[in-house]
Formats: sequence, C-alpha cells, structure tokens
Amino acid sequence: MEFDVETLSPRERYALLIASILPRPIAWVSTVSQAGVTNLAPFSFFTGITGNPMSLCFAPVNSRDGIAKDTLVNVRETGEFVVNVVTEDNVEKANLTSATYPYGVSEFEKAGLTPVPSVLVKPPRVKESPIHMECRVLQIVAVSGGALGGNLVIGKVVQFHAEDSILQDGAIPHDRLRAVGRMEGAWYSKTREAFELARPK
Repeated sequence: MEFDVETLSPRERYALLIASILPRPIAWVSTVSQAGVTNLAPFSFFTGITGNPMSLCFAPVNSRDGIAKDTLVNVRETGEFVVNVVTEDNVEKANLTSATYPYGVSEFEKAGLTPVPSVLVKPPRVKESPIHMECRVLQIVAVSGGALGGNLVIGKVVQFHAEDSILQDGAIPHDRLRAVGRMEGAWYSKTREAFELARPK
C-alpha cells in the first residue's frame, strides 16, 4: 500500500510515524515557569545529537487544537530544562504526567513525584528517575504551527547525574537502567531483550 501524505490528515500522518519509528526513547522533561511553577511531561520524539558538545533534542508536538505544550512555553521563557529517564520502575508515574492540565498546574504534585534541586539550572530533577541531564537551550527550530505541528528543542547538557546503583565500572548497562520506550498507541517496550552485534571493521 502506498500513502500520499499530502492527502492524509495530521492525525493519520502522526499515527503512521509513531507506528513506524519505534521503539522511541522517552525524554521526561522537567521545566519551570517564570512564576516558579514546575512542569513535567514525557516526549517520545527524542534523541541524542552529539558528544561534543554533549547535546540532545526533543520535539514538543502541538495539541490537536494547535496549542503549544506547557513545556515549550517554559523552555522559550527560561532557556532551561532537565531530561529525566523513564524506566520500568517509574513508567506509570511518567504516564500520569502526560495528562492535560491547565497551565500553572504542577505534574510533580499530580503524579506524586519528588522534585530535587538541580546543580546548574532552575528546573528540578525527578528523584524517582535514575538519570538526569540538566540542559540549556541551544536552539528552538519552529517546524510548523497548528494541529500536531511542533518545534524541535535542541539543548546542551551542562550537568549529568546517574545513580550509583545503575553504574558498572563507570558505564551504564542497559540491563541495570531498564529504560522503557514508546510504541504505537498506548504500547510501551522494555529494553532488556537485547542482542549484541559487533560493528564491521
């Protein structure tokens, strides 16, 4: 079957993307408004970019009504955010933070999560996550407005935190981290069923 994307609705295009690009890692992004209210939301359009500088990106997609996510509003205003990692232990809490709340309502409180101070940025970290990446915005690329349009937020990691319990000889093995990924619809995936394949020389 062939799909002419120009004839599809934004929802149909979005459905094809999330069913084809998987599993997708989850950026559990904490921000703070100019008024000092914390915000927390998961984003599965997310990846690392470079090691020099250490950088990553995530894409907050507008709502079906074309409204920008609270995370994007805060990042534009403050230029800072923290990416926390979603794992098997905290995925249900992370899912709770995906609910739509009015601007100014803290998902930390709604989901019963613990904010802990960051070292170099104002947004707090999620205590229940084993990895936190404090970031400052390098660039925000506006892709499109309107329903399911969005922006690409590119950030420089300025401080990295990892719990000792997930470290092994200074590295982070996937079977200790037990991260989860997003699939299509309401499906998630575990990362423990992995296989090793050496790169050709």
